[in-house]
Amino acid sequence: MLRLDNISFSVAGRPLIEGASAVIPAGHKVGLVGRNGTGKTTLFRMIRGELPLDTGTISMPERARIGGVDQEVPGNDVSLIDTVLAADTERSALMAEAETSEDGTRIAEIQTRLADIDAWSAEARAATILKGLGFTDEEQAQPCSAFSGGWRMRVALAAVLFTAPDLLLLDEPTNYLDLEGALWLESYLARYPHTVLVISHDRGLLNRAVGSILHLEDRKLTLYQGGYDTFAETRAARLANAEAEAKKQEARRAHLQSYVDRFRYKADKAKQAQSRIKALEKMKPISRPQEAALRRFTFPEPDQLSPPILRLDNVATGYDGVPVLQRLSLRIDQDDRIALLGRNGEGKSTLSKLLSGKLEVLDGKKHAASKLRVGYFAQHQVDELHLDESPLDHIRRLYPDDGQAKLRARLGGFGIGAEQADTKVAKLSGGQKARLSLMLATTDAPHMLILDEPTNHLDIESREALVEALTDYTGAIILVSHDMHLLQLVADRLWLVKDGTVKPYEGDLQTYRAALLDQKPAKKDAAAEKPAPKPKRPSRDAILGLRHEVKTCEQRVEKLNVMRDKIAAKLADPTIYDDAKADDMEAWQRKYAEVMDGLDRAEALWLAALERLDAAEN
Repeated sequence: MLRLDNISFSVAGRPLIEGASAVIPAGHKVGLVGRNGTGKTTLFRMIRGELPLDTGTISMPERARIGGVDQEVPGNDVSLIDTVLAADTERSALMAEAETSEDGTRIAEIQTRLADIDAWSAEARAATILKGLGFTDEEQAQPCSAFSGGWRMRVALAAVLFTAPDLLLLDEPTNYLDLEGALWLESYLARYPHTVLVISHDRGLLNRAVGSILHLEDRKLTLYQGGYDTFAETRAARLANAEAEAKKQEARRAHLQSYVDRFRYKADKAKQAQSRIKALEKMKPISRPQEAALRRFTFPEPDQLSPPILRLDNVATGYDGVPVLQRLSLRIDQDDRIALLGRNGEGKSTLSKLLSGKLEVLDGKKHAASKLRVGYFAQHQVDELHLDESPLDHIRRLYPDDGQAKLRARLGGFGIGAEQADTKVAKLSGGQKARLSLMLATTDAPHMLILDEPTNHLDIESREALVEALTDYTGAIILVSHDMHLLQLVADRLWLVKDGTVKPYEGDLQTYRAALLDQKPAKKDAAAEKPAPKPKRPSRDAILGLRHEVKTCEQRVEKLNVMRDKIAAKLADPTIYDDAKADDMEAWQRKYAEVMDGLDRAEALWLAALERLDAAEN
């Protein structure tokens, strides 16, 4: 159990966290959310003991291990698999001692301990984690120096997952993952046997991998049961209630103040006026919870071109004359919203560069509209900004004839306010840098916008604003992202980049996700498959029976969800962890584990029943 009791912390005299408390029961998965700059990463550092508290205490069980990813692994000659194995320092030390010890009793103790920690399966476990994060068997044997910083961050993540600490602290773990890696991590965290506290702006992860949301707002911590969507609904209702109460209080205050102003100097009303002055003094202001600052995006409107705006006829492309992608026959219209699927290394970035004109055609024909303008945003472009210049300097370079007001209006259209406009890029947050790069990529109203991981460094409110802007945008969109929520809301077509070519993917994102998690090959292009003979349609009575089975399964899942929420609420009550109630706490934890096991089985039965009904009705 992690207990935060009345903690406070200030930076340069400014309170960041003030009198905050929360209790996270052992084994719970919790998402830590809050606006950028509220102190989420600082809270992690306090939990690890790296920053001293101003007041309060942070407590955990004795000898509990805390793990997290602070920085990438060094680019040395050690292989990826050995780097991950070395992270388990106890196993490494015991293995080394077993090689040199000559004491028979000690050797027996070492072998017993190695068996206890399941040391002999360590290599297989490490390889499974690395594979889930996108490394092939061949790559796992290569040295760390062969990989870039982003890939070495994945190795660091694999290492901490392999050590399985009692409290796992993850700060934006999906920022360096592709969609496939992010989906694997979601599934892994949901099954993780210990406590997890994860900072993330990925709604998919916060809905599927955690059971509670810890919200940092107004320097306080509030724990909500359920995933992010449940939290958002509950908080919206709380905000509406606080706003209504604040308005009522303002009206009451105005009424009292009006009476005081009229009668405080009249002898016959003086006593009543004084009583109302006291009432005003005692009236504690109801503060409205902080709402997200304006986080809009405004993409300029492109003019309309005749379709198609771009067509590829049997194109091959690659680097230094060596093709990476071949047999590309694709068409893009201005109203297309296309998401690129495929594992890292299959060629999504190569296709993006080809479409943007940054990569030449090696074979075949590429037909583009004569007036086609393409905007291209990639992760690395954030790192290519001029750190010693301000956003205003960047935009002035593109529009030297525009006045200050017009330049600032352009920046404001991407949520870069007056203060940030004059700030050196080096001092901007990651989200502000991403906004600036997005603005520079779209400033000439492109007909086609290619976005490679645009949500990295953006908080949830900014991601929602980006979804709205892309929905309103009248140009074509080519999107690469690990954010399932963004893909589901923006994309209406899917292309699968695989085996050196690109084909339309006929399934939906849920089909693709299920295929990845089941380790099954993704669904092939329907045109390349032979249609199976249509089975005989079941009878009406059989379909009614299947519908009844689905309803029964659904009711069972709903009942178990209610039981889970009640037990989780009980476990979130700090009083249950008093020493006098130790037996009660253990009993509730056992009940929670039993209900979660039953819920897993019930959901599996429900999904199986839905599949049978779907097959029968179609």
